[in-house]
Amino acid sequence: MKNDKKLPKGLSGVSGEYFVAAELSRRGYIAAITSKNTKDYDLLVSNFEDSSESEKTLRIQVKTNQGSRKSWLLSKKCEDIRSESTFYVFVNLNGLEIPDYYIVPSNIVAEQITESHKKWVKEPGRNNKEHKDTSMRMFNDEEELYLNRWDLLDL
Repeated sequence: MKNDKKLPKGLSGVSGEYFVAAELSRRGYIAAITSKNTKDYDLLVSNFEDSSESEKTLRIQVKTNQGSRKSWLLSKKCEDIRSESTFYVFVNLNGLEIPDYYIVPSNIVAEQITESHKKWVKEPGRNNKEHKDTSMRMFNDEEELYLNRWDLLDL
């Protein structure tokens, strides 16, 4: 595949999930991709220890961009996903280069998209027209605060 050819949306999403599962496995964790009808997450990841006292399992929602922009489209329902055991991994496929991973706790995502959407609705749009409310939200990490922050998983 050439660098300038775009993947179909479903294929880019699946490739993001596999890249995240592979990266977690490379780091020594057990990562399992869930079935497509699993609500609110795409992967389960565990540090599987011999001692059940230190074993930890997390849910991961993967969102993938084919390029390298530092913003990802989410739905309004993501405002309500606030759990210490749920994380987002935002993936930039960067064409055929090595992907970038942004690891963000769900409560931070929920807070950011809620506040940024409120601000967007209040601000006038083109030609000073009001923005119409929408169910779409945008998560941004222009400052790369969460780039390769695998440590936030605390596994």
